[in-house]
Amino acid sequence: MTTSAVVVAMPGNEPLADELAARLGLERGVATVRRFPDEESYVRIESPVSGRGTLIVCTLDRPDDKLVPLFLLAAALREAGAQSVGLVAPYLAYMRQDRRFQPGETISAHHVGAWISRSADWLVTVDPHLHRITDLSQVFSIPSRAVHAAGSVAEWIGAHVHDPLLIGPDEESAQWVGAVAEHAHAPFVVLRKTRRGDRDVEVSLPDVERWRSHTPVLVDDIVSTAHTMIETVGHLRQAGLAAPVCVAVHAVFARAAFEDLRAAGAGEIVSCDTIRHPSNRISLAPAIAASVRTLLPARGHQTRPMQSGSSNP
Repeated sequence: MTTSAVVVAMPGNEPLADELAARLGLERGVATVRRFPDEESYVRIESPVSGRGTLIVCTLDRPDDKLVPLFLLAAALREAGAQSVGLVAPYLAYMRQDRRFQPGETISAHHVGAWISRSADWLVTVDPHLHRITDLSQVFSIPSRAVHAAGSVAEWIGAHVHDPLLIGPDEESAQWVGAVAEHAHAPFVVLRKTRRGDRDVEVSLPDVERWRSHTPVLVDDIVSTAHTMIETVGHLRQAGLAAPVCVAVHAVFARAAFEDLRAAGAGEIVSCDTIRHPSNRISLAPAIAASVRTLLPARGHQTRPMQSGSSNP
């Protein structure tokens, strides 16, 4: 690993960029990213990067406003002579659009993955939504690492929740919630979900009578509209359980989702810091830094890192 690599932050990503630079002994670079009055993007690299490894920190929630300036920033780094350009995107957008559901649709995950692969030499992300796509290498042609938040989430639960019962809101969450439960040495159950539309979700609750003395902890990787969690909170409260702690890895919280979840009777709402939000309590910077360390080029060498994989701290 070289200590001369440069970390550049897209707007709003400065705290993570600062922490990665400090943990890895890297230089914090300066870049200007702004909009012209006509809403086109302007970027400028203000730090010397010629012959040096670089990495851009840019989480990709609300991605459509970020992708064009991100690609221009990667291009500016290359034009300034950067040895390599990596991307740290704690939240990776478009991964849920992984199949053609209706005739005429495009599979957005593949296209966005191809665009990123043309702009960056490597990628680090956190718990991407892999369902029908089972590995990042099916989407990205560059080396990539998926950092898993389960250990960090379990550590927070163990330190802050008494007698937790982990609850997955749907079948898709089973594997992930099971991993958190294993790390936390706690029991877990998984609910069954029937989705009739984007905002019409019914959740069935298994018998949790024997867990009545435990604190329910709802865990999900992405909370966007929060409707699944809200429905689940309602079932748990109707069953006489305590107000559940709600934990999200990626706190998308579209529109008024956060306020709606609180109003539904949730207890504490906690998230990892992959997307900046007032609910952030769980830092993933140490785990992200560990994965970045494996991908930074050695000083003076153009070798490409190993192909895709996962990192589970």
